[in-house]
This record gives sequence, structure tokens and C-alpha cells, in this order.
Amino acid sequence: MRIEDTDPARHAGIEYPMEVGAPVFAPIKVVEEKDKAVNVARQNAKLEYDRIMEQAEVLMKQARALQARLYATEMVHCAKFSFNPIHGKTYHLYYDERNSVNLLIQNGPKDWSCGIPNKWIYSMAVKKLGDSTWAIVEDE
Repeated sequence: MRIEDTDPARHAGIEYPMEVGAPVFAPIKVVEEKDKAVNVARQNAKLEYDRIMEQAEVLMKQARALQARLYATEMVHCAKFSFNPIHGKTYHLYYDERNSVNLLIQNGPKDWSCGIPNKWIYSMAVKKLGDSTWAIVEDE
């Protein structure tokens, strides 16, 4: 026996085959399929989020390094020195408490034969970079 149906759109929406020779199919559990799709979407979104956060971490590290360079550059430009600094060479910043001024000196804290002068406080080692900014150098 054949059930006649003139609306072909209805064939796609019913849960059972309309003809005897039609392939057998089980109804799709929509809620389970939605749950699977949401889980896959969450997984992919988490991977993308983690990748973006890694990139943001790298950018934040670069921004902190740039801030440190700008701080060192400002300290050097406020300091007194009587020589022409060479790119790539390490210099040392001291604070002179007597005169309340920063000094850029070629001698490091271990390079003085009689020790650091009185009322001088060692601040940091800096190096002039090719773009005329200064970078803080870690003490050796």
C-alpha cells in the first residue's frame, strides 16, 4: 500500500519513510546533535582563544621591553656626560647625591681602583642601540 502525498516538502520533515522501497533511517536526535556541535565549537574557540592569548603575551613582553628602553633613554638624556657615546658600548649611570644629578660614566662599579666616589650611587648599566635609544644591560 502506498500513501499518496502531494507535498514533497513534507517528506523531509516526517520521522518515517513514505514509500515501501524508501531507505530506512532513524530520526536524528536534534538535541544531541546540537550538543555535539556546541562542544566542537567550544573546542575550536578555546584553541583559537589560547593562540590569541599567546600572541598577546608576546606583545605584552615586547611592550614591557620597549618601556624599559624608553625609561633608560630618558635617564641617559637627563644625565650629565662629557663624551660622545658609541653605539653598542656599555656605559654606567650613577646618581650624585651631592649635586642631585645623574652621571653617565664609562667605569662600572667594579672598575674603580679606589672604589666608587663618596655620595655616588650606582643606578644601572646601559648600552646605546642603533636607533639611538638606550637599553638596560644586565650586570655581568
